[in-house]
Amino acid sequence: MNYTVIGIMSGSSMDGLDIICVDFTERKGKWSFNILAAETKAISAAWVRKLLNATTLGAKDYLLLHTRFGRYCGEKVLAFLNENKIQEKIDCIGFHGHTTFHLPQKQMTHQLGDGAALAAITGIPVVSDLRALDVALGGQGAPIVPIGECLLFPGCNYFLNIGGIANISIHGQNRVIAYDVCPANRVLNMLAALAKKKFDKNGMMAAKGRVNEALLRHLNTLKYYRKAYPKSLANDFGTETVYPLIRGSEKNIDNGLATYTEHIAQQVMHAIRKTKNINTGPILVTGGGALNRFLIERLKYHLDKVGIDVIVPAKDIVNYKEALVMALISVLRMRNDKNVIATVTGASRDSCGGALWSNK
Repeated sequence: MNYTVIGIMSGSSMDGLDIICVDFTERKGKWSFNILAAETKAISAAWVRKLLNATTLGAKDYLLLHTRFGRYCGEKVLAFLNENKIQEKIDCIGFHGHTTFHLPQKQMTHQLGDGAALAAITGIPVVSDLRALDVALGGQGAPIVPIGECLLFPGCNYFLNIGGIANISIHGQNRVIAYDVCPANRVLNMLAALAKKKFDKNGMMAAKGRVNEALLRHLNTLKYYRKAYPKSLANDFGTETVYPLIRGSEKNIDNGLATYTEHIAQQVMHAIRKTKNINTGPILVTGGGALNRFLIERLKYHLDKVGIDVIVPAKDIVNYKEALVMALISVLRMRNDKNVIATVTGASRDSCGGALWSNK
């Protein structure tokens, strides 16, 4: 079977809307893919402010924003198709939306962006609310990317995605373990913004800084890191716990960046050490953090201690792996195939999640 699909990912770091158009082929349970086009559409400053303030809104205004963001994303998709001259029939859109409330302990999660509005604007079937069923089944609703890693990258055993939040997947012979490691680009970008920069390009500011050892020790002892997996992080852990802690302990921006970069690298190393007996092999690093040279240097330094090589793949995979997997998850939903793995999220069973919005 062949499918032409769009995947959309709005990351917690809010550095853009990732859109990918990909051809999938499935033959006897084996999947392959070909990326036709991929682009990060900038999110306007006005929309960034709206997304940042979403959790402070009353119910009516929140739902209105939910609808408007779905329509906004639909307009971005239409522009993407037109600019890339994509004439192929699109079978569906896999739409992650922008996470606002994530309370799996109360069996609730929500991502801004109305799938019905997106389907209405584009005229294309949409699969949205990708995490909701897993959370209803007692899971963390995260990570959901490992199903795509299993099907699209069968030769790899370790995966690290460094977006707004860093998450890791370890693929053993009989099970998959995956969870959120720590806040990542969201915190780094907030620190860089203090120097009036969108992000710390290549980690150059962090590379000039000095690690604040007392702050690093404090960060490493935060309660979340002692929790057993499966586990997941809400955005506010980074914005309301970690970031204020850094700013309260280190006034120098470069030092703050250096310290938090070291914290990310060390937490990834600890995650590997906890599960090292499951598997061996290199780790595939994707997400915006894979382009941060200094962070990759620190990861290589620490992971060399546990015998893990760090691999940064081709740029399209680095930048759009999550959007690629959202596209695949939507295809699996259309086929009524499993698209969330319970051993990863802690749910009571595997599931086929996602709300389907179709004009057909």
